[in-house]
Amino acid sequence: MQEVIEVQANETAIVAASHALRDESVAMLSALVKHPSLLGQEKSAQSFMAERFGELGLQVDEFEIDEEKLKAHPGYSPSIVSYDGRTNVVGIHRPSGPFKGNSLIFNGHIDVVPTGAEVLWEGSPFSGRVEGDRVYGRGASDMKAGIIAYTMAFKALKSIGLEPASPVYFQSVIEEECTGNGALACLVAGYRADAAVITEPISENGIMTCQMGVLWLAIEVLGKPVHASVAQTGVGAIDFTHYLFGELKKLEDRWNAPSARYRSFAHHDHPVNFNLGKINGGEWASSVPSACRADVRIGFYPDMKVGKVKTEVEAVLAAAYEAHPAHAALSYKIIYEGFQADGCHVPDDAPIVVAIAKAHKDIVGKEAISTAFTGTTDAKFFNLYGETPAICYGPSGGANIHGIDEWVSIDSMMQTVAVLAVFMARWCGVNRLA
Repeated sequence: MQEVIEVQANETAIVAASHALRDESVAMLSALVKHPSLLGQEKSAQSFMAERFGELGLQVDEFEIDEEKLKAHPGYSPSIVSYDGRTNVVGIHRPSGPFKGNSLIFNGHIDVVPTGAEVLWEGSPFSGRVEGDRVYGRGASDMKAGIIAYTMAFKALKSIGLEPASPVYFQSVIEEECTGNGALACLVAGYRADAAVITEPISENGIMTCQMGVLWLAIEVLGKPVHASVAQTGVGAIDFTHYLFGELKKLEDRWNAPSARYRSFAHHDHPVNFNLGKINGGEWASSVPSACRADVRIGFYPDMKVGKVKTEVEAVLAAAYEAHPAHAALSYKIIYEGFQADGCHVPDDAPIVVAIAKAHKDIVGKEAISTAFTGTTDAKFFNLYGETPAICYGPSGGANIHGIDEWVSIDSMMQTVAVLAVFMARWCGVNRLA
């Protein structure tokens, strides 16, 4: 009975200590958002996190990605930019006292997507400004608030003289937004644990247990250029690119049919999305364009594999090409780079899901909702290749992730700090610091 009372007292103190870090958490998030950690520009943000991990007494492992090692791994996705000078940062906790719990990985990505048209933003996209319950800026929600949350959860335990009684690895990784090779590099480097929590902002009061696969590809088209005065005699590469993508959208419709859906997405409005995210073509307003490139993102169900998806996509494009009346004057090719990522699904009764759900219910007072995500996260690497069951649980932040004026809720971030701190104490056990 005395042990139960002590555990309850510890958890009450953990929650109080978590919320006491509110001002420090907001300041740290605002400062981190000010580092514009776009693709290939993550260095200053990673240095910031290495310093914060060091200040907490964690051993810091900062390492560059060895792409040659990754290429032999089935989870590798073709890279877009060089890895020279770009690092992952891992803060490592090893108990000073006896080991008596389960080991744990916390993972978050430091990279952010492009801002889009900056004229649409209210202020700088990397301002980190604080207004009421919100911190604004690219990456505030996706997913720097999650990195702050797991960092402060550890600090909350330390502030009341406790430490996790098992190893905990705090991973700040690059390139989640286009390949996931940052998290994969941690796996290849040997990082394993009994479970992993990725602090992504999937949904309010939600635990993500299922996610789609994602494939990136580029379609490069060569047309038949002529003078615009006789445009009807040529074949524009931009028009033909749109035609090919239109045929791909018919495959999207087929996969969205209720009879084709994976069970976790049975009641979703529109689970599969093919997105024409970027297009570049043409040379002159008075010339029918000779060349065009379209960058496309394709979502697919967890029970499909990348190889099968490629086969279906290639068959659709080949049939569309042959069916076009002017195909003899045209050519196209497919280039695969970026995500080549299978989906994954963690059972609702997996120990990590049950443990996070209970901590959420006990601290927040609401049932956690098991959710299926129509995108991809780094959870796939742990689940598919690392023998480390992984879920996503993080702060919520509106509906404008990857959009304009991205923001995160401060209340939600601090709620997440408290839940993660209590969960960590339960999952790993705790020792009293000397």
